[in-house]
Amino acid sequence: MDKIYGLGAEFKSASELYHAAEKVRDKGFIRWDAHSPFPIHGMDQAMGLGRSRLSFWSLLGGAVGLTVAFLMIFLISDEGAIATWIGKFTNQNYPLVVQGKPYFAVEPSVPIFFELTILITAFGTIAALLVMNWLPRWHHPVFNWDRFAKVTDDRFFIVIESRDPKFDEAETKQFLEGLGAQCVALIQDE
Repeated sequence: MDKIYGLGAEFKSASELYHAAEKVRDKGFIRWDAHSPFPIHGMDQAMGLGRSRLSFWSLLGGAVGLTVAFLMIFLISDEGAIATWIGKFTNQNYPLVVQGKPYFAVEPSVPIFFELTILITAFGTIAALLVMNWLPRWHHPVFNWDRFAKVTDDRFFIVIESRDPKFDEAETKQFLEGLGAQCVALIQDE
C-alpha cells in the first residue's frame, strides 16, 4: 500500500490561489505549499512566510572566508606561527621582502581578503541552499498527481502534506473544497 503524501487542490486563477493561501495560513497549517506557473506578488505574505535564513549562512561564509584569509596571511608571514614552526624544524626561514614592505601589510592583502571572502560566501550559500531545500532530490511526490503537470502551463495548486499536525484526510479535503478548488485529490508517495 502506498503512503499518502498529502492532498492537492487545483485552482483556476492566481487570485483564487492567493485568497486560498491566506485561508490555509489562517487555518494554521504549517506543512503546505502553493504552486503557480509564475511568481505571484504578495504570495509570501499570504502564505505567512518569514524572512529567509539563507542570508545568515551567506554572512557566516563571508566571515569565515575573511578570517581564513587573515590567518593564512598572518601565520605564513615571517613573524607568524607557521613560519616560526617551520623554522624550528628546518632551521631555515626565508623572509621574502617585497618592495620594502612589511611582512604583513593591508594593501597587498586586500585582494586575498576579497577573493576568499567572496569564494567562501558562495560556497556557504550554495551548501545552505542545497541543505535547506533537501536537494538533490530526484523525484517529488506531487509529480505522482497527473493534474500537477499543468502547473507550468495555466493551473494553480495548493498541496497540504499529510505530516502536518492539523492534517485529517476527510476534514482537509472538505476544507480545500470549501475554498473553491476545482479538483481535490489525494497524492500518493511511492
